[in-house]
Amino acid sequence: MLAHWGITSQFNQLLFLSFISLIIWSLESIFEYAYERLWRELAQNIQHDLRLDAYAHIQNLQLAYFEERSTGALLSILNDDINQLERFLDVGANEILQVATTVVIIGGAFFVLTPTTAWMALLPIPFILWGSITFQKRLAPRYAVVREKASLLNSRLNNNLSGIATIKSFTTEAYELERLRQESDAYSQSNHDAIVLSAAFVPLIRIIILLGFIAILFFGGLEVIHKQLDVGTYSVLVFLTQRLLWPLTRLGQTLDLYQRAMASTQRVMDLLDTPIAIPSGNRALIHAQGEIVLENVSFTYPNGARVLDNLSLKIPANRTTAIVGTTGSGKSTLVKLLLRFYELDAGKIFLDGIDIKTVYLSDLRKAVGLVSQDVFLFHGTVAENIAYGAPLDTTFEEIVSAAASAEAHQFIVELTQGYQTIVGERGQKLSGGQKQRIAIARAILKNPPILILDEATSAVDNETEFAIARSLEKITNNRTTIAIAHRLSTIRQADCIYVMEKGKVIERGTHIELLAYDGIYANLWRVQTGTK
Repeated sequence: MLAHWGITSQFNQLLFLSFISLIIWSLESIFEYAYERLWRELAQNIQHDLRLDAYAHIQNLQLAYFEERSTGALLSILNDDINQLERFLDVGANEILQVATTVVIIGGAFFVLTPTTAWMALLPIPFILWGSITFQKRLAPRYAVVREKASLLNSRLNNNLSGIATIKSFTTEAYELERLRQESDAYSQSNHDAIVLSAAFVPLIRIIILLGFIAILFFGGLEVIHKQLDVGTYSVLVFLTQRLLWPLTRLGQTLDLYQRAMASTQRVMDLLDTPIAIPSGNRALIHAQGEIVLENVSFTYPNGARVLDNLSLKIPANRTTAIVGTTGSGKSTLVKLLLRFYELDAGKIFLDGIDIKTVYLSDLRKAVGLVSQDVFLFHGTVAENIAYGAPLDTTFEEIVSAAASAEAHQFIVELTQGYQTIVGERGQKLSGGQKQRIAIARAILKNPPILILDEATSAVDNETEFAIARSLEKITNNRTTIAIAHRLSTIRQADCIYVMEKGKVIERGTHIELLAYDGIYANLWRVQTGTK
């Protein structure tokens, strides 16, 4: 063959083949480096951007979305599913490009060298593609089940690790292990169902490839016997047939990665397609004074429980307003509606005369400092948790000052590493009262015009309650304060007290006025003070 190109000397032919081999191997090494460096970095960048986009979208969803789903399921999407897509982009997508390039280049070489037999080498390819599509359709629902089972397994693990103290206290380790085994068995079985089908793909492809290879081997050999094909060309054809068809066997693994990635991608896309039910307004809120007016507000939770019914009330600026009532009367729901964690069914809420729906969500929530009964501290130092949500240029002196105002400085300096002590996940290394005072310090450092205390002292002892009460006296001056409480002793000094029942205000006034009225508030006071 080389002689036909004018290279007749055996030495020159050997030299030419050596040079061609050098070029091919060098190019292969260069492209391998380019793949490892550029393609895999592309996969990492796509994974990174997609995870951030998905998380950013999650943060904009309403609170009800999280109440209806487990944390483990969302973590499965943000971690496992996005990682699955990255694995396909890292390996599978490149394999598809390599196979396509191989078919085009080597297939073209066949038609140049032996037009009469080239079709034999290419004949298996349509059958391979048809088989790939068929397997893909059958694999897709199986891998969708795999991802769903993986999500349930992650949910179980996340739930159990979060509740490990409860598991230990009730000695239910064996029970939880059995429940985890059932979830893990279901995940393994779903994988087994998918593997049974995907594993059959490569052997079938190999049989088809073998038929194409035998056709070239046999019919090409016949052409050599009949002097219609050079022996050297025939040897090249056999080699090229292997190079053309054998990479197609990797389609099995590529198809497996593809189907896993598509099942995961569908879950990510479903998350990104979740509509944002509470859109932000487009009006800036500058220097809020803190006057809040609720006008004919009604609200029903997604589960159908009606909590507020045509409620109207006014919370004056720079005053302390308390809201009390029995459990389920709608007290904490008011906080969620004010922060727009939920959307109203009817009515309006005004802040300084501005409908809160028209205000930027970030501006609205920056104007409110919330200290709830269920304090959430992030895994990190005490100082980091106090400074959470504060401006980036907050100094350590300001952190200490906020802690002192919250009556927290003394116990903080007594910790093993002071303000640099790690509080543990959800603040598990601290007592309930310590967490409450850090939460108050966090609100103080944020310095919002509106402070909401949602059962802030309900889970602490009397000494801690007095300490918190002293700190609240300092920080509620010249600030709109909404105190929601079961312990009436903590709100006696409020400028106005609203008593709620079944989503409506049934009494209002000061502590003295409500005692004189001798209604529900007075009865609650007698029960709590033991004078009934």
